[in-house]
Amino acid sequence: MSEFKFSKEHEWIKLEGEVATIGITKNATEMLGDIVFVELPEKGLNVEKDGTVGVIESTKAASDVYTPVSGEVVDINKSIVDDASKINTDPEGNSWLFKLKIKDKSELDSLMNKEEYDKFAKESAS
Repeated sequence: MSEFKFSKEHEWIKLEGEVATIGITKNATEMLGDIVFVELPEKGLNVEKDGTVGVIESTKAASDVYTPVSGEVVDINKSIVDDASKINTDPEGNSWLFKLKIKDKSELDSLMNKEEYDKFAKESAS
């Protein structure tokens, strides 16, 4: 079974083989409010860990999307580009943002597990 990992920028990542699925956390959607627009990276783009790869806009703010690991973008979720509000209803499931063929699995070691992320999110909210 694949395990979710989390970044301090409120992205989640789930690795399946060499491909990582990346999205934003439920906590991030609660901070952003109603999401109205999303811009995602192009397929084939090589991205570096912690680099900016897109933008999410809500009725409250615009927020950069970062990649928690380095790799090549192999897929984007077209359904959320067409209807960004889907991210609010299922941010940690069907409303993933993009998929990467990861370059270096050891980069996952710097990310948090669910328990660590929940603690971080609670502390950063107060």
